[in-house]
Amino acid sequence: MLFNSIEYALFLPIVFAIYWIIGYLHIGNAFKLKLQNAFVLIASYVFYGWWDWRFLLLIAFTSLCSWGSGLLIKSSILNHKSSISKLWLTANIVINIGILAVFKYYDFFVTEFGRLFSISTDNMLLKVILPVGISFYTFQALSYSIDVYRKKVEPTHDIVAFFAFIAFFPQLVAGPIERATNLLPQFLKNRTFQYGQAVDGLRQILWGLFKKMVIADTCAIYVNRIWETYDMQSSGVLILGAVLFTFQIYGDFSGYSDIAIGTAKLFGINLMRNFNSPYFSRDIAEFWRRWHISLTTWFRDYVYIPLGGSRVNKAKIIRNIFVIFLVSGLWHGANWTFLAWGAFHAFLFLPLILSGRNRRYTDQPVTWRHLPQIVCTFVLVVFGWILFRAESITQAWRYMCGIAGQNTVTTHFILHSWEYIPLIVTIVFMLGVEWLNRAATHNFAIQQTISNQWLRRLLYLAVVLMILYLGQFHYNQFIYFQF
Repeated sequence: MLFNSIEYALFLPIVFAIYWIIGYLHIGNAFKLKLQNAFVLIASYVFYGWWDWRFLLLIAFTSLCSWGSGLLIKSSILNHKSSISKLWLTANIVINIGILAVFKYYDFFVTEFGRLFSISTDNMLLKVILPVGISFYTFQALSYSIDVYRKKVEPTHDIVAFFAFIAFFPQLVAGPIERATNLLPQFLKNRTFQYGQAVDGLRQILWGLFKKMVIADTCAIYVNRIWETYDMQSSGVLILGAVLFTFQIYGDFSGYSDIAIGTAKLFGINLMRNFNSPYFSRDIAEFWRRWHISLTTWFRDYVYIPLGGSRVNKAKIIRNIFVIFLVSGLWHGANWTFLAWGAFHAFLFLPLILSGRNRRYTDQPVTWRHLPQIVCTFVLVVFGWILFRAESITQAWRYMCGIAGQNTVTTHFILHSWEYIPLIVTIVFMLGVEWLNRAATHNFAIQQTISNQWLRRLLYLAVVLMILYLGQFHYNQFIYFQF
């Protein structure tokens, strides 16, 4: 079920109404909480099963393994059997990573093995459909058992609350990848409706729909057209295609996150921020602190730091940086282009961390005087997205070679440049709003930056009208659903 579909437009208000009707029933708080959580779980499974009900068995199995492992790990710790607790943790990691590997990477590695040794592997391929959101909920489940083992969170005996924590529908298929330390406790306590929180949630949903339907889906039309004929395009058009994909993937993914976080607020749940104006970053290190924050911090806490982080010798620092970026690339999909994308960012990141400049922009607010650094970082990110968008390394190389060509602008491009004007205007509008709210709690928290009520209402109306008149209503799937 897509956030930008008629089905979801009917699903959400029905779920919202029943959820809060349960919340205001005159019954015991403990029973009310269990009833609400059970309803959230049912609604989440309906939401997820809308694509393919068979994959409900998979997410239920993942949830059961992680829930059970948490209790077994805690029991072993209490009985001073650290080796046994580590065994339970390892078993859960192997099971979950094993499932992910089979569905997402098995066919890729078998195919590449066949190419390497020039043998046919057609009869060895599984050719299974990739379950939507498997990378997201698998990592969320893994973080729970790891945090229990590290004694950062207490395991819960409430299986319904835990299953709801893993399957919570707003963030189930494309994040944010939540931690048990933040999300699980919210399912273990009674929630009350808060008008201000709900209004802010609607505000964030509106902005997410704008970024998805107006920015991302419109960019997709031109990006797809350019990439389909990239070998016949001028360098100017290829540059335009790369820049438009940069805004497409941002509008698509951050738009999803905004809708997810805003929807959660309607149910009294606070999710972590997943994007923080990444295209206003002044270097690559800051970009990765602002882009897909839930995944970046996941790899930092569960891969990079356990490997020694930056508190080791330089050789190991280089190893650690390449490990997390290559694993991050592989997380996005079974394709050499994603590994190349990860390696590209690792090479950009290395000079910063080796020179100790990777955290120079952690506290310093972004201002206009940082525009040169922002532009340079943006250009590097654009080239990285070419690798990400390409279907193969060869295609990415040819696209980049086309950009380096001599024919910068063609007559055809000049005659049809007017087609891009509405899209460019909306992108500038988005950047302006997000620049204005760059220090706010989210990029459309205009109540924190615009004091005039009528001006805020005018801005809401402008966004609604742009969605209605410029938005794409083809219910295009979100890019990160494939990951």
